[in-house]
Amino acid sequence: MLLTDLAKAVGGYCQVFRDQPGTFSSVSVDSRTLEPGGLFAALIGSERDGHRFAEEAFAKGASGILVARSRWEDPTFELEKTALRHRGVVIVTDNTLQALQAGAAYYLSTFPELLKIGITGSSGKTTVKEIARGMLNQERKTFANPGNLNSETGLPLAAFMVRPFHEAGIFELGMNRPGEIEEITQVLKPHIALITNIGSAHIGFFGSKQKIGEEKKRVFSQYTGSEIALIPEDEPFGDFLAEGVRGKVVRYGFSMPELGPLSNLGAEGWKIVWEGLSAEFRLPGMHNLRNALGAAAIAKEAGASPEAIREGLRAARSIFGRSEILGGRITLIRDCYNANPESTAAAIAMCDALDVRGRRVYVIGSMLELGDASAEAHAALGRRLESSKADLICLFGEETLPAEAVLRSSSRIPYFHTNNKEVLSAYLTNWMQTGDTVLLKGSRGCALEGLTDVLLPGGC
Repeated sequence: MLLTDLAKAVGGYCQVFRDQPGTFSSVSVDSRTLEPGGLFAALIGSERDGHRFAEEAFAKGASGILVARSRWEDPTFELEKTALRHRGVVIVTDNTLQALQAGAAYYLSTFPELLKIGITGSSGKTTVKEIARGMLNQERKTFANPGNLNSETGLPLAAFMVRPFHEAGIFELGMNRPGEIEEITQVLKPHIALITNIGSAHIGFFGSKQKIGEEKKRVFSQYTGSEIALIPEDEPFGDFLAEGVRGKVVRYGFSMPELGPLSNLGAEGWKIVWEGLSAEFRLPGMHNLRNALGAAAIAKEAGASPEAIREGLRAARSIFGRSEILGGRITLIRDCYNANPESTAAAIAMCDALDVRGRRVYVIGSMLELGDASAEAHAALGRRLESSKADLICLFGEETLPAEAVLRSSSRIPYFHTNNKEVLSAYLTNWMQTGDTVLLKGSRGCALEGLTDVLLPGGC
């Protein structure tokens, strides 16, 4: 893309210190990951100001930098001197984050044939995205935003990764503050959007599930009438999510006419029949089955054939920290990429349903970002663990103390609580036996995956 076109799209202007402004081939907000020929967007964060890294960006081969007018006009930043010294190009705009988003929206608009799909919800987004990509990729070249590039900054960066050969793009949309879904939906303008569920993730930022539902519903805010909204048929907020949507509303789930008999294969996942075609889906647990049905609903509305959906189900594999099953002296279920009350209950239910040869050990870390709901949510977790099939419960983190109090008062199951990772590691090392099954479930901040080497020394 021409730098001058980007400047026009974001309502800014170019300062050019070479013969021609030229083009850019990628976008970065981190000078450490900037590629030669890329655009460096200098964002103003709470801890770091990207404008301080203009020198490094130009030295690494940036074709241009996107800067805020306030910093450009501030002589202490010396941005003009830096650009002149490197014979660079500077795009000056009022707000660099808003400009990054507007530029990404303009860039996507240059691919009018691209089918754009958005996925949001309190849990399951990444799994649905990857399964759906596997289905669509059978018949068309499909892009999906990598990793967690799903935020106010991440989604625009992912949008700039789309290339002319892509025929479909699947984008996960996350949020951790009010208004974020609306902002990034304005960038994406999806033709199809799916909500996985309305749960308690980030409830500390929003106060209630109703407020979370209101935010998630904004994924449909750019609809004009021809788009498709996919909503779980058993979602308690389903009617609210569907109300007023300008487009086709489809409820997906176990009553979909394409869905045939289901067989639970335990730790091996599920056998799913879709339009008469049978596939073994290797992700265990009811929550992963729901994720698979969401992906199938996306693929169906996107025009994928039954054969493509079957092959996508067959090819699905666990993602790091999400329902991973690792084998060795013990069976390790690593589901610790993140946690909220709903996903933690689902992980416990999945492990309860497994046919195991040894003991069950549930290592449960704090569920973070729950705000005022944290104490009651963790107490409810204690009650759920109390009724589980665990042979040992290990609680990790200050937030799990209400769960520990519940277990202390009435549990028949041995339990252990600590805030110290090393103490937890030593306890598990002494307790574990060959044949045990261990669940690791907790929020990202707990980093429970660090226990992998302790539980599976030498690898799986």
